[in-house]
Amino acid sequence: MNNFISLIIKGFFLGIANIIPGVSGGTLAITMGIYEDLINAISHFTKKFKKNIMFILPIGIGAVLSILLMSKLISYSLESFPLPTTLFFIGLIVGGIPLLTKKVKGKKIKPFNMAMLLLTFSIVMILSLMSEGTTVVDLSNVSFIQMLLLLLVGVVAAATMVIPGISGSFVLMLLGYYKPIIETISNLTDFSLLGHNILVLAPFGIGVLVGIILIAKLIEFLFKKYEVPTYYGIIGFILASVLNLFLGLFAMPTTTPQVLIGLVLFIIAFIVGYRLGDE
Repeated sequence: MNNFISLIIKGFFLGIANIIPGVSGGTLAITMGIYEDLINAISHFTKKFKKNIMFILPIGIGAVLSILLMSKLISYSLESFPLPTTLFFIGLIVGGIPLLTKKVKGKKIKPFNMAMLLLTFSIVMILSLMSEGTTVVDLSNVSFIQMLLLLLVGVVAAATMVIPGISGSFVLMLLGYYKPIIETISNLTDFSLLGHNILVLAPFGIGVLVGIILIAKLIEFLFKKYEVPTYYGIIGFILASVLNLFLGLFAMPTTTPQVLIGLVLFIIAFIVGYRLGDE
């Protein structure tokens, strides 16, 4: 029972991470110690069905609850208190890094491993430079073509949500779909928009499921065949993700109270991230 509740909490944080541009759900899954198990459970869902469903279900419950309950609050926090909110998530990620370093501790540092780290680090940094001048897609009237595009966008977003260090919501922002998708989720309780919400979220949701299954198979293969280089690649993703979030702090409006609150939240989140990863 304690493990079930712990997985719900971890799923809750994963859901929040996938709402915030620049924060990677895959990174948090790694630092909370559930990434490999989650990938295996998704890749072999029908094998050991009961065991896999009891692992995925609480994570899914936590993620869905956080997205439904927290999307408006997160949007408000990012608008009104961007620095403390961002520091909180930096703390969560950094708190789990010690767990990740254990995966490569004692392994010989090879040129190929370092090349993987530098490659993945560079990918995230290049993506961060592509955010300038992005436009927002209009989903006020959803056509059949837009539904097909939403399906494809869901596949791409899911793949990037699963890859550590790359923010699925950030990629959605680059594609212009972040704002309309978040607004649609926020309006789920408005039954006058029920038909429109279904036309937007149904194809997007199907795309997300397909994307998660496809990328999970690929990552499982990489872990089996190239475990150490894959972890070096993941470390590169995560280091770049943390650096991007940290650099973003300098562009945020700051006040002394917000800085102090942010530092307190960073420490709290670091402890939470460390404890969740250590379980």
